[in-house]
Amino acid sequence: MRFSTTETASLTVMKRSGVIESFSRHKIVNGVRKACQGRPVSEADLALLAQTVEETVRATGASQIEANEIGLAILEPLRKLDEVAFMRFASVYQGWESLDDFEAAITVLRINREAQEAAAGESELENRLTDR
Repeated sequence: MRFSTTETASLTVMKRSGVIESFSRHKIVNGVRKACQGRPVSEADLALLAQTVEETVRATGASQIEANEIGLAILEPLRKLDEVAFMRFASVYQGWESLDDFEAAITVLRINREAQEAAAGESELENRLTDR
């Protein structure tokens, strides 16, 4: 029988206040859970999002990361998970102060969605052509 161990390098987070603490997926889940209240997002979805964020942060190779970078790493996976939760999180995280901020974000979401739909349509067309 063969056993192997997986070691993970410790990762610390520097908060805005200058306090340094250990990275915690639990804190990511709790922070994002608030934005997801009332949305069709499961605990499993939140756990997967936190794992994705941790992998993204660890991929930088840094042993210490600023809390702001974690917030940035949350935005894209959350947008893919639920656009309304994304808007809630981003509005607080990025300190939006006016309707213009919301409108700009909605415009970007619409452009991204249209681009994804166009790419999916092209992919479907390519599949149909190659199946002939």
